[in-house]
Amino acid sequence: MKHLAPFIVMIALLIAIAVIIVVITNYNLKRKILNKENIDERMYMILNNLTGFNTEMLKWGIILLFGGAGLIALEFLPHNENSPLPYGVLTVFVALGFLTYYFLMKNQKK
Repeated sequence: MKHLAPFIVMIALLIAIAVIIVVITNYNLKRKILNKENIDERMYMILNNLTGFNTEMLKWGIILLFGGAGLIALEFLPHNENSPLPYGVLTVFVALGFLTYYFLMKNQKK
């Protein structure tokens, strides 16, 4: 598990960099659209699609929260090194995160 920590940190850094790039480019695009004098219906549709990024952040926050909870649960579950139990437990927790996000979005659309 200690050999996995640098890999997880690298993935987290790459995800953070990608999120920052997406946020900056969306902001610049919104600013350019809003600075135009005549805004038509197509521009409003583009703006609405760009503001959907907040739900993406919510999705990944919930998934990472449940994934972290799965890792914490694994710390307290007895298992040997060759057991597939950690993969199953982590998969179940991540799936619960996806399901939680799905039901939150389903209830929000009502």
